[in-house]
Amino acid sequence: MARTRTVAGAGTLGIAALVLIGGSQPITEWVNKHTSADTAWGWFLRVLTWPHWAFGPDDNTNSAMRRLLAADLRALLLILFVALIVAFAAKSVTGGGGAFLLGWAAVIFGSALAAFITAFILSSPSLLTAFQLAAAGSTYGLFAGWIVGAITATGKAAG
Repeated sequence: MARTRTVAGAGTLGIAALVLIGGSQPITEWVNKHTSADTAWGWFLRVLTWPHWAFGPDDNTNSAMRRLLAADLRALLLILFVALIVAFAAKSVTGGGGAFLLGWAAVIFGSALAAFITAFILSSPSLLTAFQLAAAGSTYGLFAGWIVGAITATGKAAG
């Protein structure tokens, strides 16, 4: 029996790969050192590194530890939320264009929600900061989510 990738599985694998590769510390550092935010390509690469995560803080201050915890948790929650959204709604799509839009929208909503929730871990959290970080998250979803959408579109409907 041939194994096929479901819409939910494809979307989960897509966002996990995007976060693990694009948000990794070496990629994030390379993008920041070798690209300019003033060019379209540099800006796009910086968007792809938004769910950055790391193994340790830059320094050992309380603020740095909170930033690290928030960033790492945000990356994990992004994967979790996208997986949940895609799994929940995958039954209503049969693949193709519907799955593409589902994967893309799941990244927009998942990244905004992950950013909003983790904003309250930071020092001096506020509702305004949470809204601003959610807006940055939805920007990531809008401009990087199509990658997950394309991967999700390759999946087959379950059942």
